Amino acid sequence: MARPSLLLLMAAASAIAAVANAASIATADQDGSNKTRLGNSIERDLSARDQDAAKRQRALDLREQAAKAAEARLAAGVEAQQKQAATAAPGAPGAPSPADAQFDELARIYQAMKPAKAAAVFEQLDMEVQMKVAQRMRPASTAAILASMSPKGAASLSMALARKSAVKPLAAPTMAGPTGAARKPG
Repeated sequence: MARPSLLLLMAAASAIAAVANAASIATADQDGSNKTRLGNSIERDLSARDQDAAKRQRALDLREQAAKAAEARLAAGVEAQQKQAATAAPGAPGAPSPADAQFDELARIYQAMKPAKAAAVFEQLDMEVQMKVAQRMRPASTAAILASMSPKGAASLSMALARKSAVKPLAAPTMAGPTGAARKPG
């Protein structure tokens, strides 16, 4: 019988070893138990990155929804203002009359003046005008002007503001004299 050559035996042994290695690699990939530390670390890093990306995407979606909601609220507000402006006629209730605009302008003018000078002019106005202008002024400006007014003028304006209606100063009562002519009490 012929002896097998050493080279042939070595080839057969290496073929068997290759088949055994392939089988062990195939079973290790199916179990997943033979992962290296580097493989595990990479897998954890990829998972963390995916979770962070998902969080960022959710945050961006929420911001987009908030922006759309704010835009819708602004559009509704503008539309409501336009409807209100369109329905408000110059003589309609709720629409500022030209007289109200004049009182607003006077209030701005008196607020811009120095309180002492404003008080001197303010006291010369009719009580109704004083009250309407004072109601439209900032409280600090009204207080400064009242402080600069005469005590009698400041008291009259304060009382009118407290009642929210202008009270015209009463004329001195007249008494009829013997000739029938009116005279002031004396």
